[in-house]
Amino acid sequence: MPTQPLDSAAAARTFEQRSLSGLQQLFARRVVLVTGKGGVGRTTVAAALARLGAEQGRRVLLAEFEEPSSLRTSPLAGQFGEDVFPDVPRLVGENIWGVTLHVVKGTELFLTSLFRVAALARLALRTAPLRRMLHSGPSFHEMGVLYHLLHHLKATRPDKEWVYDLVILDMPATGHTLALTDLPRVLLRLVSRGPIARAMREGQSFMNDPDQAVACVVTLPEPLPVSECLELLEGLAETDVHVGAVLANRLPHNPFTEEEQAALETILEGREVRGQALLDRIRRTDAALARLGKSIGVPLILVGEVDDGPVSEGVVDALRADLRKDAPPGGLPAEPEHPGDVEDATAADPPRPSNVTPLPVRTLEPAEGAHGGVPPRERP
Repeated sequence: MPTQPLDSAAAARTFEQRSLSGLQQLFARRVVLVTGKGGVGRTTVAAALARLGAEQGRRVLLAEFEEPSSLRTSPLAGQFGEDVFPDVPRLVGENIWGVTLHVVKGTELFLTSLFRVAALARLALRTAPLRRMLHSGPSFHEMGVLYHLLHHLKATRPDKEWVYDLVILDMPATGHTLALTDLPRVLLRLVSRGPIARAMREGQSFMNDPDQAVACVVTLPEPLPVSECLELLEGLAETDVHVGAVLANRLPHNPFTEEEQAALETILEGREVRGQALLDRIRRTDAALARLGKSIGVPLILVGEVDDGPVSEGVVDALRADLRKDAPPGGLPAEPEHPGDVEDATAADPPRPSNVTPLPVRTLEPAEGAHGGVPPRERP
């Protein structure tokens, strides 16, 4: 696809010119890391993706990461009427299980795998020095939450299918995200054998496999968030995490065609008029989308401003039509089976909805020559 400057009007016209939408790129995988700087709507997008996955009949694990103990409420859990998610998955919506990934819980699971006796692991974790070390020692926090995540990624049902066939991760702040995604590589340089090395390699087998896991980077169409998005894309590439799509959130409504907007620019040059702030914002949006379109090598999902409402219903509605528009016959590709440690859990597939409400969302193909990302998967 030729590289062209993109504006919010041109974005709509390129909607039909892609082979596989960015949302389908995400849902063709089993693990989606939703990441981005604070304030871009990352948590709302993660909740919306979980809702959409559940509508497809997927068994969705929606996970967030442990926050400081002083934080007694979770914005993600709040989307589902909860104060916080527990450290053991709990059903929080139809076919959606919520969980908080904890350093202590992950370490307990790791020690249990070594001692083969859960009581011994819990006894060891009661010691104050060990608990302080887990929360303050370099890499120990990331090791604990990574093993907690790995435990759920490996879990299978008695029929050998995954307990959770779609895992949505509401990632922490950018620095913590990159520390987490880079942890296996860092530790394997120091420890090449033993149970820690095995766990890190298992983590890599999930998180660094583009057929299983991709990141969705959420940003806003403003200069600073776009700069931070591009920096994050570079950091993810350095830690071998593949990016499936960039989602530009909260685009302002642009009522003008490209020709009308060009005429307005001429008429209003040098004048201050009512609505100037909106026109300036539209200009910044156009410039931000142009910059993203030239710089990223993955689909760009555009989401207009909506009222989030309970359980991010506005964002769910806004994304739903784009996800279903070009789905291949029979639905999206099914995930292959990968047996792992059996966990005593079952879940029935819910009926799929027969009625959807299409609202405007657009996906743009990556520009030629842009860097990063993961190549589109072929349709079955």
